[in-house]
Formats: sequence, C-alpha cells, structure tokens
Amino acid sequence: MQRPPLRQAKKIDNVFNSAYWHLGQQDYTISEIRSKLARKTENIEWIEKVIAHLIEQNYLKSDLEFTIRYCETAFSNEIGKGAIQRKLKMRGISSSDLETAIEQVIEQQDVDFDELASSRLQSRFMTFDGISKEKVYAQMTARGFSRPQIDHALSQHPAQDSLRSSMAIKAEKAELSTEIIKLYRKGKGQTLILNELKQRLIDVSEFEETLYQLELAGDIDFYQSCKDQFAKKSYDLSDYKDKSKAYAYLTRKGFTSDEIKETMSPDQD
Repeated sequence: MQRPPLRQAKKIDNVFNSAYWHLGQQDYTISEIRSKLARKTENIEWIEKVIAHLIEQNYLKSDLEFTIRYCETAFSNEIGKGAIQRKLKMRGISSSDLETAIEQVIEQQDVDFDELASSRLQSRFMTFDGISKEKVYAQMTARGFSRPQIDHALSQHPAQDSLRSSMAIKAEKAELSTEIIKLYRKGKGQTLILNELKQRLIDVSEFEETLYQLELAGDIDFYQSCKDQFAKKSYDLSDYKDKSKAYAYLTRKGFTSDEIKETMSPDQD
C-alpha cells in the first residue's frame, strides 16, 4: 500500500520538528535522516542547515560514531559480526566506517566470537527438542555467526548429542512398511528401495521381515512389478544389444536377477 504524501514544510521550523520527531523514535544515520527530510521538503538548503545543526548539537552522530554505538549494543545483544555488517550496509554505512567501528568495539569489549556464539546458542536453545540441525544453523547464521563459530558453539552445548538433521527427524517418524509400499508403487525394485531408505536414514533393520509380510499379504509382488516396468519399454529381446539394455534398465530399477530372468524368459506371459 502506497504511503500518503507528507504535508510539506512551509518553513524551516517544520523541517526541524520532523527531524526531532524521527530521532525521538530511534537513532538514524545522516543519510537516513536526509532521506526522511527530503520527503518533507524539496528545499535542500533547509535540509542541510537542519542536519548541520543536529550534528553540532550532538542530536545526530557521525556515521562512525553511529556505527560504534550500534556495534556496542549489537555485541551486548549477542549479535555476530556478519549480521551487523549486513544491516549497516543496508543503512548506507561505508565499509571503512564499518571495519573501523567493529575493530574498535572488539578491542574495547574484548569480544570473543566463539564465546559469543556459545552464549547465544545456549540462551536460545536449552534443548534441541522439536528443532533440526538445519534450523539451528539458519537461525545462528541470521544472527551473524560464521559456520566455524556455530560449530564451536554446538561443540560446547550440553545437548549437542540430541541435535539431529531434519532428515533424521523425518526418518524417525516414518513407518517402514508404508515407505516400502510408496516406493514399490513407483515401480522400484527391492534393492533400489533398500538403498533409498538407507539414504533417507530410515531404520531398515526389519527390512527383510517387512518385505516378507507384505508379500504374504499380497501388497507387493516384485516379479509382477518387474514385468510391468519392462512392458513400458520397447526392447527387442531377440536383439543382443537390446536385451543387454533391458537387463541394465531393470537392474537400475532395483530388481533381482531372478526377477529379471523370469521377466525376460521366452515363455513369459
């Protein structure tokens, strides 16, 4: 939704009042205040006079002073260097002012980013119940910490051994028989199904027994599935090269040699 136009200043006092009001809400950089005052008036001379007065009276900090204060507050709030840099670059702070301010505050406060990351992680996550490793890294990265700093913080966390990937969390909730049937219905053979389940970190310790029970119940039939997949192709089994291609195709689909041989036998249905 487009913002309504501001009532334009009729005198310089209106520009002063606008500047004081904005600075009463929060600290702004010089460029930010200049941008806000430009919405109030097109009179550049008024804007520059107001800004000069604000700087002289210490209402408005230089960019370097602003950045130093921002860094002091940010580090106290357990915000890492990366987030500070991203935020202030968006607010028009130069790289030179950024680096100067950060280095100064790090030295003054004796900031240790490994310790800062550890403190942030432990204050935010007493346990890792209900959250994945990926989300922890994403949240810590958003707070400005680097991968090595996050790794260090995790190594110091009392609950580090309970942190699992989103794949592992999903795998724990999966039912083996249901997952097997899903992949079977996609035309995959048992060896391919087994490999995919392992890749998804699903517990396959009961794989053979589960297959046996599903076959007894008539829920799966890999011999028939192999024939169905073969029927989707147009291989000529009288041609040696085509026959080899057909065998390789069914092998890639995960079917066993017995299933493939029955499918490709001359007396197949």
